[in-house]
Amino acid sequence: MPTIVVDVMPKAELLDPQGKAVTGSLARLGHGAFQNVRIGKRIELTVEGEVTDEVLAEARTVADEILSNAVIEDVVNIEVVE
Repeated sequence: MPTIVVDVMPKAELLDPQGKAVTGSLARLGHGAFQNVRIGKRIELTVEGEVTDEVLAEARTVADEILSNAVIEDVVNIEVVE
């Protein structure tokens, strides 16, 4: 069955407290090459049958209206994986 993957990230202009904590931890553990970490969500929607343009449009609607908070998050990617 195909799966539609939706990636949601905090808006770039907002503070990402989880990402900031991980950035600090990496530096303390000797991994200072990473200057910034942002943490988001990956949501997988399993589809029974073929992924049509209509199904993708529905996934986009669901991602925008239900799976993300438009005030603080952006849907950055929607892709189909087999």
